[in-house]
Amino acid sequence: MRTATITRKTAETDISVTINLDGAGVYDNQTGVGFFDHMLDQLSRHALIDMTVRATGDLHIDDHHTVEDVGIALGQALTEALGDKRGIRRYGSCHLPMDDAQVRCALDLSARPYLICNLDLPFGKIGTFDTELVREFFQALSTHGGITLHIDKLHGFNAHHIAEAAFKAVARALREAVETDPRKADAVPSTKGRL
Repeated sequence: MRTATITRKTAETDISVTINLDGAGVYDNQTGVGFFDHMLDQLSRHALIDMTVRATGDLHIDDHHTVEDVGIALGQALTEALGDKRGIRRYGSCHLPMDDAQVRCALDLSARPYLICNLDLPFGKIGTFDTELVREFFQALSTHGGITLHIDKLHGFNAHHIAEAAFKAVARALREAVETDPRKADAVPSTKGRL
């Protein structure tokens, strides 16, 4: 089983993330940030990665530390669960439509973190959630998961739809990348012999 549990405790947050890469998309995410929980649920469901997140943070200040630190812990959990990455497809991509929004994601589980995030969210808030935290989450996930991650909005004017399409597109691309390649299930997908 490709599973991992990561705990992260700082003066700002206390976080636990458990994932199973070979799951069915079962989720139980409780961060205290409603819209973010909804996005994590989408990530789990559409990646078919079982995910449990528990986070308490300094929400009296704002949601920033909680969202970023969950991204850090989730990235670390992905790295641990993937191990030496033997047998994975490594790459994934998705064009995902959601009503007015269409978001494209391409990613590489390369151990070389790099984020391109062109979402151009039209409003500063989705409910009480700061839209700039979408990028902060993906930056933390990319950095600590060792993911080259490109996310681009092709269309869209509704901030909720754009953000949700981004999480779903990343989820579908991640699902493809972590899947076992039946033609090379015994090999690391790199000419270097390691990732």
